[in-house]
Amino acid sequence: MGSAISLRDDFDGAVLRRLARASGSANQVRRLLSLAEIYDGGSRTAAARIGGVSLQIVRDWVIRFNARGPDGLLDGKAPGKPSRLNDAQRRALVEVVERGPIPAIHGVVRWRLIDLVQWLHDEFAVSLDATTVSRELKKLGYVKLTARPRHHAQNEQAMEAFKKGFAAELAKVKSTLPKGTPVEIWFQDEARIGQKNKITRRWARRGTRPSAPKDQRTKSAYIFGAICPEQGKGAGLVLPFCNTETMALHLIEISLAVAPGAHAVVLMDQAGWHTTDKLDVLANISLIALPAKCPELNPVENIWQFMRDNWLSNRIFTSHGNIIDHCCEAWNKLVDQPWRIMTIGRRKWARRS
Repeated sequence: MGSAISLRDDFDGAVLRRLARASGSANQVRRLLSLAEIYDGGSRTAAARIGGVSLQIVRDWVIRFNARGPDGLLDGKAPGKPSRLNDAQRRALVEVVERGPIPAIHGVVRWRLIDLVQWLHDEFAVSLDATTVSRELKKLGYVKLTARPRHHAQNEQAMEAFKKGFAAELAKVKSTLPKGTPVEIWFQDEARIGQKNKITRRWARRGTRPSAPKDQRTKSAYIFGAICPEQGKGAGLVLPFCNTETMALHLIEISLAVAPGAHAVVLMDQAGWHTTDKLDVLANISLIALPAKCPELNPVENIWQFMRDNWLSNRIFTSHGNIIDHCCEAWNKLVDQPWRIMTIGRRKWARRS
């Protein structure tokens, strides 16, 4: 019979009992007290009796304790079944998810778990179920998200060039102003709110499909909104049309919201009523056009989404006047929350140094 394995000599029975009193793990306490019995000169049989285990398991505890000290007597997490995907296969899975499906080849316009199951089988002859693929994707940092809309003709290079060149555009405006004039950066846009309203997501029990009221009538109004994210300010009007005359009214509203003695640089898209020479631009305002087909550059788009999701959707508007009332209420509620404007509206590329 082989000799018993000796315990490491940098601990003793008193130390292990003290550690047992401080431990929050019942299993570690049991193992510490068993090994304390051996340190105090007791037999391995007595140690096994204290631990309620066999001599072989006491021997395993001794090996773990000698290797890692008291931490070696804590319960470890069971390793479970090894993954059936190797690192190369995971990298390939990430690449195909990022690239997305090719409808003509894969027959779908977005990846479903069942499609990825089939792809893994076709590429690597690995048979997994949808639950396992979902678990692998979550480990890789992927979750299901709603895609944001992007104009099909958008020029991403133009977007990046605008952001990089905005400081120079701002400097040009400053050069035309008296030295020391404070400059406020504003963003402007319009949103149509009508009886054909949006239905937003909501919490519901799994397996059910909640309902929400939906109108088919066509009365509508427009919120003309502008925000100054750095100062949490907003200027808005609710108007019946989008044209040069209503845009001029909004510029007057923005002009009134600019701090006395300051100058507003207003960024907006290239709608016809924004760029026409017939538009009267007040002295304390300069206009800068955003690149075409790039609504992502305008944080007012995010303001509209927030207002629809929280205050304006899932409603039935009974009349045109009712639409106007709710639009005014929603905009005033936003202006009363300057921190909301700051949080949603700030863009690093537009912040003044």
